[in-house]
Amino acid sequence: MSVTHTPEPLRTGLAGCRLRRWQAGDKADLVRHGNDRGVWRNLTDMFPHPYTDADADSWLRIAADPAAGVHLAIEYGGAAVGGIGAIPGRGVASRTAQFGYWLGQSHWGRGIATAAVRAMTAHLFATTAFARLEAPVFAWNPASMRVLEKAGFAREGVLRHSVFKDGQLIDSVVYALIRAA
Repeated sequence: MSVTHTPEPLRTGLAGCRLRRWQAGDKADLVRHGNDRGVWRNLTDMFPHPYTDADADSWLRIAADPAAGVHLAIEYGGAAVGGIGAIPGRGVASRTAQFGYWLGQSHWGRGIATAAVRAMTAHLFATTAFARLEAPVFAWNPASMRVLEKAGFAREGVLRHSVFKDGQLIDSVVYALIRAA
């Protein structure tokens, strides 16, 4: 499914926070916030650790490609402090997107992630044909589960021992948000 181009910026309802396209000038912020074991530990292997300048350059190229989905920077206080995005499914899953986000650890617990998730989901349902957003969460990350629940996602199930991360075999908890009829 083709994904429409995202206008700039998306307001989140939280003062000082917006979603926008990644920019070349975000590289230093991306490396600073991304090169954190606490951030890496909660993300798929698409997000490397340590996070280098070369990784940031690669990500900025991917995020600029509309065929890769919708990938936006979470900006707070004028700086990129995290990312949020949706990757379209293929074939029979073309109306489903894999949804995810991350936030620099120094910004956790401020409502930024919840505001970003709410704004992004509203945008995706208003501008794409997605009927479903799926967000898997590692079992050791209850804070991310709370963010999704506050944004309207429902817990659908647990995939037992489905993830091997940081030397551990853990469960993945599947959350989903369905477009209102």
